[in-house]
Amino acid sequence: MRFSTTSLIPLSVVGLAQAAHHQVTVGKGGELKFVPEVVKAQKHDTITYTFFAKNHSVAQSSFDKPCQPIDGAIFSGFVPNDSQDVASRTTFTIVVEDDRPIWLYCSQSTGDHCQKGMVHAINPPETGNTIEAYKEKAKDAPKSTSPHDGLPQVGRREIAVDVGKGGLKFDPDNIIEPVGTYVKFSFSPKNHSVVQSTFDKPCQFQEHGFSSGHIPTKEGTVSPATFNLQIKDSKPIWFYCAQPNGNHCQSGMVGSINAPTEGNTLAAFVNKAKTAPTPSTIDPSAPLGGIILVNGKEVKTFNGNELPAEFREDSNPSTTASATHSMPPAASQTLPAWGSPEVPDYFADKAGGHKPKHWNWADKLSPSASGFLQLHLQIENLITHLLWEAYLKLETVGEWKGVYPQTIVDAIGAWAAQSVLHSATTSTVMDHYEIKPFGGCKWKLPLDDGVVGFLEAWNSLNLVQIGALIDISAQIAKEDPFLVPVLLTQAGAKSRAAGVVNMMRGHLASVSPREIGVPVPLVWSYVLGNYVDSCPEEVKVEGLDKAWPGAKVANVEAGEDGVVTRVEVEYEGSGEHWVAWIGPWGELEYAKVEGGKKVGVPKGWTGDVFVVVVDKEGLGLGELAGHVVAGPEQVWL
Repeated sequence: MRFSTTSLIPLSVVGLAQAAHHQVTVGKGGELKFVPEVVKAQKHDTITYTFFAKNHSVAQSSFDKPCQPIDGAIFSGFVPNDSQDVASRTTFTIVVEDDRPIWLYCSQSTGDHCQKGMVHAINPPETGNTIEAYKEKAKDAPKSTSPHDGLPQVGRREIAVDVGKGGLKFDPDNIIEPVGTYVKFSFSPKNHSVVQSTFDKPCQFQEHGFSSGHIPTKEGTVSPATFNLQIKDSKPIWFYCAQPNGNHCQSGMVGSINAPTEGNTLAAFVNKAKTAPTPSTIDPSAPLGGIILVNGKEVKTFNGNELPAEFREDSNPSTTASATHSMPPAASQTLPAWGSPEVPDYFADKAGGHKPKHWNWADKLSPSASGFLQLHLQIENLITHLLWEAYLKLETVGEWKGVYPQTIVDAIGAWAAQSVLHSATTSTVMDHYEIKPFGGCKWKLPLDDGVVGFLEAWNSLNLVQIGALIDISAQIAKEDPFLVPVLLTQAGAKSRAAGVVNMMRGHLASVSPREIGVPVPLVWSYVLGNYVDSCPEEVKVEGLDKAWPGAKVANVEAGEDGVVTRVEVEYEGSGEHWVAWIGPWGELEYAKVEGGKKVGVPKGWTGDVFVVVVDKEGLGLGELAGHVVAGPEQVWL
């Protein structure tokens, strides 16, 4: 197989909701120019280059050596085009990774394009090394060169192909593109497919080849579905439309990628197809060897070779179904009402299961367990809303669309559904014992900072909720033992999620097997101080009228081996204080706050831990709440 089936995510993680998209023309109107010549872009912005006559490229150089490529840097490959006014179907897109200047040029040596001023810059300085200075240097540069293999790199080269537009044809049908290029097939009415064959057996599916399946399309529209694959080598590739009604393949609806100009040419393939057996064949599974995207959302599989009905005639992303096809679109779903013990089928399916069906109910529930469940329900409600809002933003209808691969988006959706399930489980216990939930708090969801802010908030809230579940389980084990498995099962699910989140943050997945128990008062103070807008009066922890003052870990000192040895803790207050380090498996150590509010780090500690400033050392976990000066605060070591 010569096609990528996994690489249709953005060139890099795009990351922030405010990322912008820029368009640059190359050689339009026959002029040796990039327009605009300068682009001011932010981190995560994308830039797409469109190409005009006659044959141009986008290549990266240094400021000091214009017209000469940098090894492993941006290069589009050459894009031939006969028209000065109609853009090539081939585009090249890059993602801006930071705000440093990027110097670019056309590497066409015939006509000395670079030396004649066909240069371009992203975020150049306004003084010193300006675009004008770069252009002046280019005038005297040696003859332009390109990367030695001539293949696109550090960007996405893509060619758009129309399927069935204006008749039984692919446009273009003779695709000549370098290795690494993505081919995007778009579908017109009524019902077409893209299926691979061999040259000798046109109209017959090639075993282990690619297939889009049939894509029905409403008259007067272009399907929201596209079939995408990547050219992996330079060998000729042959494809056809397998629609048997009208014998599309035998009627000339065939195409090629990098066909020879002599011998087995596209014209020879067309002639062979005319006499091919009927009906044309297609594998019963789809898609194969490529990826179907519907309004940007991947369809991983569908039963039979026809796109499911929910995708067929609807180009509205807000009504596009989930890729699992058994579910309606996420945007059409609403979260269950506050305190509801019900789990709608959508969320149960997405979570991968339902609430417990068999309970070893005790005769009564202890007052302490009742209070803990009220608090647990509030925090779970916060987590549910955070995850659900983020999931909607990441789905097809959201402004974060395309930030993560679909597998990660689906995982976040599953975590949101699991959180719904956990809330309903807690509400079921309360309902059984006729405990009415307090009113729900109003939350300050940290979503304005894009996916980065969301990820950090989810990581922290998930960890403190795990800590609370461990602490609650320990405190109710004697009087309410039947609840312990229910709560710790939830902690296990959250712990697995924490491992994934740490890897998404670029860290080890260490928290997954190393849960941290955090006393409930510290957890609620953390939530109050960071995420609560308002709460009903009943929602409180004894002895905690408001959140304790915050503590912030600032300057970090590390030894030669990179291991953190001391940190600076910023907080209000003076006097003799200690930092209580709360770590995995119930670890608790103390370090005295020194001058400049610096404290030592416990030797050998790694991963996510919590710090609390207290006025006494040697306390147990259960005693910390009575001696808090500031905190808690999460720290990554």
